[in-house]
Amino acid sequence: MDSNESGLFVISVKLKQLPTLVVWMYAVLGTTGVLAAPIASANPAAINTAESLRQPEHVVLVIEENKSYSTIIGNQDAPYINSLAKNGMLFTNAHSVMHPSLPNYVALFSGSTHGLADDSCPHDFSGPNLASRLLAKKLSFAIYSEDLPETGFSGCSGSGGLYRRKHNPVVNWQSAGLPASLNRAFRDFPQDYSRLPSVVFVVPNMLNDMHDGTIAQGDAWLKANLDRYAVWASTHNSLLIIIWDESDANSISNQIPLIVVGAGVEPGRNVQYLDHFGVLRSIQDLFGLEPLGQSATATPVRFQSTRAAGRAPQSSN
Repeated sequence: MDSNESGLFVISVKLKQLPTLVVWMYAVLGTTGVLAAPIASANPAAINTAESLRQPEHVVLVIEENKSYSTIIGNQDAPYINSLAKNGMLFTNAHSVMHPSLPNYVALFSGSTHGLADDSCPHDFSGPNLASRLLAKKLSFAIYSEDLPETGFSGCSGSGGLYRRKHNPVVNWQSAGLPASLNRAFRDFPQDYSRLPSVVFVVPNMLNDMHDGTIAQGDAWLKANLDRYAVWASTHNSLLIIIWDESDANSISNQIPLIVVGAGVEPGRNVQYLDHFGVLRSIQDLFGLEPLGQSATATPVRFQSTRAAGRAPQSSN
């Protein structure tokens, strides 16, 4: 943010792999705090300012596995996911960081791949991460992994291989002091959603996340387990984000589906480039957190409109 003697401030957005030029300029009158209208915009959701952001009560991020945008969007085997895409914000230019799984999960949690290039296990890291940043601000975090054998479990595999540590980034910081109580089984996911932590990661098991199971199976699991939260979130200042760790293994572009629903989310398609670092940055901005690692240079997105009250996803029950 730059200022001049007249009290005008100009906020500029760093461009990163945008398909079209997006330039925003805002004038803020220092004496009145009045935000002037944008003078040019191709994608208004690409701006985050202190005036436009509101802190949600809860953000639940569900991580699915190994499917490209074109494999999911419009697929008749995923009717529930496509209903969320229709009623929420669908990102048409979202990408994972790399192949395979583990570096993407770690990037989404810490802002760095920590040099990982495979799914080897175990790894132990230190340093700041999304959970530690939230805890430092007296906020809360938890990951809920389906078929995690027990709270704080640190093994590489469990429950007959249905749980895999490579899909749980949080456990990699337990040895450095991150509380084991943040690493929970999905059976502990609160049914009273007001009791959810500020930010939640949800990881289905190897079948229900579409890694080893079918798209239809994963779609049905989401509907059965998170549809009620999706409807609740729209009237309780909360968000549901559904993201895939990476695209199909042979995809060069690594384009993935990314869907956001909840309070203040205006339905539509967003063309802004966004990767896992950008998603992490956007979540951090919602809660006023210092950006982690490479997320500091990522272009964030505004998930919620200051004008919208939010549209409730249509439950298919």
